[in-house]
Amino acid sequence: MADADDVRRLALVLPQVEEIDCDGFDFRVGGKGFVWSYPERQPGQHRVLRTDIAVLYVGDEAEKQALLLGEPAMFFTTPGYDGWPLVMLRLAEVDAGRLAELVTDAWRMRAPAELAAEFEGSADVEGSADVEGFAD
Repeated sequence: MADADDVRRLALVLPQVEEIDCDGFDFRVGGKGFVWSYPERQPGQHRVLRTDIAVLYVGDEAEKQALLLGEPAMFFTTPGYDGWPLVMLRLAEVDAGRLAELVTDAWRMRAPAELAAEFEGSADVEGSADVEGFAD
């Protein structure tokens, strides 16, 4: 079981991550968001930032559908996210190792190509990236 603090620790060990000040969590690399608190919107009510749910960038519709269909207890979406390569992750349903994988993958897809390649190179030399050690 993971929580917002786990997301924060994982995101902040990745290179050049910027944390946006908000009531929940919001992390970007190269000006692009890769994981943030779910801004739940109920009709007729104000938006509420849900820190028990993370929105993750997944790259494309195929990956989104694979996650939604393969692990429906963990991932979901809403009509407002139709057409966007994003899924919502129930943090209570994910362990630290899987969360590290998901956050790192989201970061890789949003990071500038040179930065992602440099990160991959350092992970190969050291045997594993720093973020992967978090899950141990």
